[in-house]
Amino acid sequence: MVHFPTPPRTVRKIRSALRTFLAQEATSGIVLMAAAALALVIANSPLADAYFHTLHRETGPVLAPAIGPMTVHLWINDGLMAVFFLFVGLEIKRELVDGQLASPARRRLPVIAAAAGMIVPALVFLAIAGGNPPLRAGWAIPAATDIAFAIGVLALLGPRASPALKLFLTTVAIVDDCGAVAIIALAYSSGIDLVALAGAGGLVLLLLVLKQRRVMQVWPYLVGFAALWWLVLLSGVHATVAGVVTAALIPVTKSPGMPDSAESPLHRLEHALSPWVAFGIVPLFAFANAGVSFAGITPAVALDPLVLGIAGGLFLGKQAGIFGGVALAERFGIAKRPAGMSWLQLYGVALLAGIGFTMSLFIGGLAFPGNDALQDEVKIGVLAGSTLAAVAGWLVLRFAPTTRKGPNA
Repeated sequence: MVHFPTPPRTVRKIRSALRTFLAQEATSGIVLMAAAALALVIANSPLADAYFHTLHRETGPVLAPAIGPMTVHLWINDGLMAVFFLFVGLEIKRELVDGQLASPARRRLPVIAAAAGMIVPALVFLAIAGGNPPLRAGWAIPAATDIAFAIGVLALLGPRASPALKLFLTTVAIVDDCGAVAIIALAYSSGIDLVALAGAGGLVLLLLVLKQRRVMQVWPYLVGFAALWWLVLLSGVHATVAGVVTAALIPVTKSPGMPDSAESPLHRLEHALSPWVAFGIVPLFAFANAGVSFAGITPAVALDPLVLGIAGGLFLGKQAGIFGGVALAERFGIAKRPAGMSWLQLYGVALLAGIGFTMSLFIGGLAFPGNDALQDEVKIGVLAGSTLAAVAGWLVLRFAPTTRKGPNA
């Protein structure tokens, strides 16, 4: 095994990934909103036919028989989103190893909040739509939080959005991402090809050897990521899982309390990917997936079980789960809400966590593959629930007092 040299220690440290992430997510969240709005406008304009034709245009080749020829839409959802999940995996690992989730005490509250914020929306969805068996596959759609969109709404609040609010929302969303990845891997994979899966397992072992030997160059891991993506796609497990698995195997050099180390492959790759993901991949995904034609759709669609289940799960389930989870954790002495955050501000953040947009649309595509009618209902439910959560969260935080006057303020 060739051991690639570690970059020289004279390389200067690079800016904190968390600070960069928050700054870029705020702006990219606004870009994301604009991309989604543009998709809706085009899908209901004379350009609609060209829009949908382009998305479903076959570009070949057939990378996996189960999904057929690659189309523009598949390249975005299965290809570019694998890079998005690589970035998500890097964020998760950084926070677990060298960030806000690096100690059990710090993990406790975000884990409780995120877990409750995934379970309760799923239960709300099943309570509304679960009576219709074909719709039950969508149970996980309202369980996700879109961090870019949520941070973008916080950015609109200016100085009223304190660092404590942003940090709590970010850490909850990162734990939420862990759950979403597990759901995708376990609940939305089918027709497993054991030979391809064994090949993927062998490649993971090879990447693990690189990590154990402290190979500090980034490119071997990226080559491994590309190969792993194809093998996972071929295996029947959703290909985006390859991104998170690869991220877990990329070495990180700890630099607690300091700017990120330029010697760290994880930090270097995260910084390199950040602008491409924030301003390229996520808005492109929104543009390709948010477009729904309202032709022939009546207001009665808002009462369809799938639409109501998703919107209710995002708007009602998320706020009840996160706020209730934190309240119970504090009541029983398991964890305390962040210092400087009032209960009203916590409620506002819990509302914003109901913005499920990117991940909810993504899971919706996995839940109802090939069913355009149900996928349109998914989009309507996600847009309705996320919009309600965004507006209500913004209003609560806009008028909530910005300082606490006591421990139970």
